[in-house]
Amino acid sequence: MFSKILIANRGEIAVRVIRACRELDIPSVAVYSEADRGALHVRMADEAYAIGPAPARESYLAIEKIIGAGKKARADAIHPGYGFLAENAAFAKACEEAGMTFIGPSPASIALMGSKIQARRAVAEYGVESVPGTLDPIASDDEARSIALSVGYPIMLKASGGGGGKGLRFVESADELESALRNTRSEALAAFGDDSIYIEKFVDKPRHIEIQVVADRYGNAIYAGERECTIQRRHQKVIEECPSPIIDPDLRRRMGEAALKVVKAAGYYNAGTVEFLVDQQRRFYFLEMNTRLQVEHPVTELVTGLDLVKLQIHIAAGEPLPLRQSEVIMRGAAIECRIYAEDPENNFFPSPGRIATLKTPSGPGVRDDSGVYEGWTVPIDYDPLISKLASWGSTRDEAIARMQRALREYRIEGIKSNIQFFLEVLSDTEFRKGTFDTGFINHWLQSHESAAKLPQSDRDLAAIAAAIFDTQRSSGTLKTSQSKSAWKLDGRRRNLRNS
Repeated sequence: MFSKILIANRGEIAVRVIRACRELDIPSVAVYSEADRGALHVRMADEAYAIGPAPARESYLAIEKIIGAGKKARADAIHPGYGFLAENAAFAKACEEAGMTFIGPSPASIALMGSKIQARRAVAEYGVESVPGTLDPIASDDEARSIALSVGYPIMLKASGGGGGKGLRFVESADELESALRNTRSEALAAFGDDSIYIEKFVDKPRHIEIQVVADRYGNAIYAGERECTIQRRHQKVIEECPSPIIDPDLRRRMGEAALKVVKAAGYYNAGTVEFLVDQQRRFYFLEMNTRLQVEHPVTELVTGLDLVKLQIHIAAGEPLPLRQSEVIMRGAAIECRIYAEDPENNFFPSPGRIATLKTPSGPGVRDDSGVYEGWTVPIDYDPLISKLASWGSTRDEAIARMQRALREYRIEGIKSNIQFFLEVLSDTEFRKGTFDTGFINHWLQSHESAAKLPQSDRDLAAIAAAIFDTQRSSGTLKTSQSKSAWKLDGRRRNLRNS
């Protein structure tokens, strides 16, 4: 086992890895930018090293500085977390060349799966179906026009090196294609240094479902169930579940077996995630593989009882998988909400600043993976994630009820947050039935924004609902610093009518 692990990340994921290290009795090393000098992960680690100014490109993305910190600390392994350099093949190779084990897959696997075009081609050789489209980069506009006609509009243009919603365009007709090609190539080059793009057939009203995989260096691999990641805003996940409301045992087995074929195609070891689109007929298509630990891994841990971070460390140390597929047992249901410092009333604009008050929820079935503390100033330089709040229940309904209770217990003052937004979404009938698709949040926001145009009678109902809410809040159970917005009042009006 390793003698010391450096975590090349910040925030809640750095704290998560540090806790795993403590349980394994391995000293941990933090790195930090000038903006994070007083951050929680720095306070919790056994050692901490400054790596530069606040901009990520000068600190958390500076490979030579992180490798230098690892050498100075005499760490023999580096955990990348997620984001930043976690899926950077050059960083994984630099760790190996410096004599430090990269806690993740090989540089070759990262590079292969990092190219969406190469990944589609590789998995096709193992019989895994991707969304209909191209297996090679689009060479010219003429070729794009020909392929689009053969695939059939609408289509999606995607950057080969894309991710996180960047380098992505929906094209409804041939009239939009030329400008969409130009804009997608430009965005792909700026974001990923690669302007190669490919075409996919647009899948209407899909579900976004991913399979957790874990593999060792000896050819052993398992899938640990699925995660429902359909609830997204601007192609970014905001609520995740395990298991998915629409997946039955047979579909789970077939998707899991397909995911293990992807593992073989990539020559993959360590923890990873294979993402699929599932259409309305429950046909599934390979999207991509994330060659790292996912943000939403807690819901899998709550349902399976596995500690994915510890498994990563053990596998990186050369140990074989400690369990077989038949030993992966899913129990109950879990849901996760990403708590952000952002203002839902102002188009979810980031809300950095000092956290004046922080009271986090607890109790049965509640887990809060946080990277902040009361008095901490959320910096403007990074993703404004405060914590990942997860709940577990014996059923999906119980998991949702516990999440609602936890959200009402959560108290953040001094900055804006999206807590009330989640309370409204979790009360939505479509969400409760599990009948949503990737367009759910957009449709939900549009319907709630229409509350501003309510007739007077409905406004009166909304005022009554708001008064009831304020009475409950004054008792201390629903205390919040956020002001009332039209969509909040509309949500309360709807709940009042349904009661």
